[in-house]
Amino acid sequence: MTTAPPPVREPAWSLPRSAIGLWVVESVIDVLFVGLGVGALLIFAPDDGGPFPVLRWVVPLVAVLYAAVAIGVRPWFKHRVYRWEVTGDAVYTRTGWATQTWTLVPISRIQTVDVTRGLLQQVFGLATVAVLTASSQGTVRIWHLEHGMAQRVADDLATRAERVRDAAT
Repeated sequence: MTTAPPPVREPAWSLPRSAIGLWVVESVIDVLFVGLGVGALLIFAPDDGGPFPVLRWVVPLVAVLYAAVAIGVRPWFKHRVYRWEVTGDAVYTRTGWATQTWTLVPISRIQTVDVTRGLLQQVFGLATVAVLTASSQGTVRIWHLEHGMAQRVADDLATRAERVRDAAT
């Protein structure tokens, strides 16, 4: 006997505000690498006329605009967009800032639940819950939860998934 999957809907919970700090630091690191690339281009590109004189001011301008968006806009927008929820029937997530993805994973489809913590996540006290399913979607992640919350969510999901498997046999 199969049950109908729960309806796809807006997840209830946003990420902790410390995720904004993590995204800002990630963006600063990213912008530093972009800046190194722009600096190398300006230093090593030939200055023999052609299209490059225009690029000498266009490329840095684009890099500065990218930095402003990456550091000043993207982290706060991502915080408003990223959402998650675990109900009695499913795990819901909404991710993405330019392209948004809604994902629903029925508890009955969960095979494995993991908690991971990258270096920057550890600095900010965050962790990611990875929910592995047998579907073509593969692993669904609830990004940047507070570490204690991530552990509780993972334990709860693993327990409930085990109960569903036991009830099915």
